[in-house]
Formats: sequence, structure tokens, C-alpha cells
Amino acid sequence: MAQWGFYYDQNRCMACRACMVACKDWKNVALGPAKYRRVTEAEEGQAPFTKVYNLSLTCNHCEDPACMKVCPVNNIIKRKEDGIVVMLDKCISCKLCKAACPYDNPQFAAMDPDEYPDMEKCDLCLDRISQGKQPACVAACPQRALDAGPIDDLIAKYGEVRTVKGGFADPNITKPNIIFNQRIYVGT
Repeated sequence: MAQWGFYYDQNRCMACRACMVACKDWKNVALGPAKYRRVTEAEEGQAPFTKVYNLSLTCNHCEDPACMKVCPVNNIIKRKEDGIVVMLDKCISCKLCKAACPYDNPQFAAMDPDEYPDMEKCDLCLDRISQGKQPACVAACPQRALDAGPIDDLIAKYGEVRTVKGGFADPNITKPNIIFNQRIYVGT
């Protein structure tokens, strides 16, 4: 199995949110608060030495997915061929997966969960990667801050930094398949 994952370069990201828009567009996510990929900013320090850390996150297709463990109907599986964590069509809207995920990824895709009660999340754009294309978020990033592919290839290309400033949960919890280039501030 060639486990797939993401790479995120915090130095390149300018928080333009093109990745979020491309994801919502490609996956037809309804208007409203649901976002399979989210960009956040965290600040530290005091002016004039404030540091800003952008963070673009989606499902990390973890080695040990907390969401999958708590689903009472086995609606969440980890594919054997590529390790991508996907949701099936058996959701009972219990929200246990959302509560268990340290990255807050599973979510209702509709503004009114009663209208469309199934939880949804990133599937790494399986339809696109099966055609040899990058996920929509990766393809849309104007700064090339994102990449996706087999995690061993990403490690060989970018290194093995598994955590980053800006609000990323402890990677020891679920062993997320994401590699980072952490934001560097020089001279402050």
C-alpha cells in the first residue's frame, strides 16, 4: 500500500483561500460554514514583533483515524490500496466522528443539517487522482504551498516535519499523513 497524504509549505501560503474555494467548488459543497479545507491564521508576539502563522488543513488521512474508531455504523473506512480515509453512505448523523477528530474535519455540508444530515469530509479528490490529476486544492494554490501524493514520495521530496505552529493538534494522537515546511521568521 502506498499511503497518500499532503504537504503544506507554511512559508509559501499567503492565506488567499484559493484552496478552500477550489475544494468547495469541485466537491459541490453547499453555501454555508462547511469547508473540507480551511485556512486559519494564528498570531504570537507583540507589535512590532508579531508573527503570523497561516495554516491550511483538511483531512489528514491518518494512520490511526479517530473518526473511524468511533463510528457506530462503520461509515468511515481506510482504503487498503492508498490509505485514504473515506465516508460511505451509511451516516446516521450522530456526530461522533466530528467530536473525535482532533483536526475538526468531518462536518455537515449543508447549512441546515436536517436538510442534508450526513457528515462529509475530504476524500483527497479520489475522482481527480484516479485520472492522474492533483486534488483541486493543490491544483488551485497560486503559491504552490500544497502538494499531495504517496507520503513516502512527499517525505523524500520535502523532509519529514510532522508538526507546525498555528494550531495543529498533536500528531501523536492519530499519526496524520501530512508533511510541513514550517514558517521561519529571521531576525526577530
